[in-house]
Amino acid sequence: MKNILITGARSGIAHHVLKQLLKKDYHIYAAVHTKKELEQLQKKYQEELHITCLKLDITNKEDWKQLDNIDIDIYIANAAIGFGGSIINMDISKIRENYETNIFSNLELLQHILQKMEKKRSGKIIMMASLAGIVPVPFLGSYCSTKASLIKWMECLHLELLESKIPIQLTMIEPGLYRTGFNQVMLENKYPEVKTDHYFEDVLELLHKQDKLLLTVARKNMNSIVSKICKAIEAEKPKFIYRAPVSQVLMAKIYQLFFT
Repeated sequence: MKNILITGARSGIAHHVLKQLLKKDYHIYAAVHTKKELEQLQKKYQEELHITCLKLDITNKEDWKQLDNIDIDIYIANAAIGFGGSIINMDISKIRENYETNIFSNLELLQHILQKMEKKRSGKIIMMASLAGIVPVPFLGSYCSTKASLIKWMECLHLELLESKIPIQLTMIEPGLYRTGFNQVMLENKYPEVKTDHYFEDVLELLHKQDKLLLTVARKNMNSIVSKICKAIEAEKPKFIYRAPVSQVLMAKIYQLFFT
């Protein structure tokens, strides 16, 4: 039975992935950010024998100690946060916090797990990126830029693993806009300074209309991305990149072709 560690397992896409994995022959270590989230997760899965719930704040190295005695075969790096605001005047401390979670702590934990996998000469890493790392979203520059950076880091790591012939598989998942709860909250709260800022006060109503339009594009059904993640987990030779849904992937390709 292979061991899977998934961070950011509270809800959204991760919740649907867990439902599928529990039908398979895996032991799952589902990690969440806070003690309150841990209690909720433990209650949700109390009848499941093949799942262990952990409180794992990826920015807290004390929490990492729980992983020392776990033989991780597959690591799904899903933990992330997102703050909104204009690049013109967004609080720099929020940007630093966004990068600390999505980039620095994410990469440092990845190094920690990769080194353990390298010693046993096997393992699979699945990194959750985003189409937001390809297509910019106004007033979500902090989040988009962390995902763009993460994509480039993984592209470089992919080449390093190939050239060094280290037998660890790396896959990147780039979801589009789904109604995960996380995305809705991020869109609804992406103008913290704008509400009282003369730069944007005349267009605030228009910006909210654009967000409503974005949410109409967001997919409620997550099967298209969940199936890609499960394919990455189960395939003997998974692809490096999986993206979904198809319509948004096409939009991202059009953006890359004509606007970059």
